Amino acid sequence: MAYQTIRQEYLEIPVVTRAYTTACVLTTAAVQLELITPFQLYFNPDLILRNYQVWRLITNFLFFGPVGFNFLFNMIFLYRYCRMLEEGSFRGRTADFVFMFLFGGLLMTIFGTFVNLVFLGQAFTIMLVYIWSRRNPSVRMNFFGLLNFQAPFLPWVLMGFSLLLGNSIIVDLLGIAVGHVYYFLEDVFPNQPGGGRWLRTPSFLKMLFDTPEEDANYDPLPEDRPGGFAWGEGQRLGG
Repeated sequence: MAYQTIRQEYLEIPVVTRAYTTACVLTTAAVQLELITPFQLYFNPDLILRNYQVWRLITNFLFFGPVGFNFLFNMIFLYRYCRMLEEGSFRGRTADFVFMFLFGGLLMTIFGTFVNLVFLGQAFTIMLVYIWSRRNPSVRMNFFGLLNFQAPFLPWVLMGFSLLLGNSIIVDLLGIAVGHVYYFLEDVFPNQPGGGRWLRTPSFLKMLFDTPEEDANYDPLPEDRPGGFAWGEGQRLGG
């Protein structure tokens, strides 16, 4: 019974959030069990270009360090804000959400090359937090019962918390920068005089992830109608 409940809860998580958080947890578990090492996962442009270890473009976003406070903190924020985005402003727009992942990951990889970051998962989490916070500016936040503030300040509060823990704020700044680029191009610039949409989700992503809308004027063939062929003049099902 417990297994069925857990399985049902797991399957109710939106598909992109479920896939990403599961990949992060499994990657960390594999490192903990010493099936793989972080040296096989980290971002290294030379190994990617010269040795064709292209998996590093993805795996560096999946490892958040050994199991501990930092890992749990990142997983909670990753799951929470990724899910709220997918169920909120991206509801019914899975392809657009995937495109945001790809755009953010690509831009972060380019920037990360110049700041010598080897793991970009935490920066990606901050990017998700930033986009959610800018799209929900009126939401009141409470941080560990100590601070009350509006949602747009959340990424900066997290950066300050990282600073207090002695971590580098370069990761947080990278996430904020990439999140702002996406937010500006998607939400701000198209609404400006003379602005337009520069970010357009490719059609192949829409074909893969979005269910096509039904045409109200479409008249299905007899064999495609509910109940099969209409043998005789009776009323069609649903008519």
